[in-house]
Amino acid sequence: MKTKFCLTKFWLAIAAVLLALTSFSYAQAGDDAKKAADDTGKATSTAAKKTAHATKTGAKATGKATAKAADKTADATKTAGKDTGKGVAKGSKAVGKGVKKGAQKTADPAK
Repeated sequence: MKTKFCLTKFWLAIAAVLLALTSFSYAQAGDDAKKAADDTGKATSTAAKKTAHATKTGAKATGKATAKAADKTADATKTAGKDTGKGVAKGSKAVGKGVKKGAQKTADPAK
């Protein structure tokens, strides 16, 4: 009987050790999961900050490029307006001369 009692004690001790190891494993897995979640949160925060910085930098560059393009467009429009004015003035002079010549020719036969 003593052998049976010792054998039972032995198996109970083995079961207790296995139960303790299982509990420790689950606790360790919980710690690892928490650490992984914390690391993921930190990485997400860092990525968000970097994305925001890149977006602001890109917006500044786009604003500067847009301002330069607007200046160039304004200059080109001004130049085109001057050229158009010169063309209109030349055309008006030519038309005026033609009208004057036509009026003189009309006046000559009337004399």
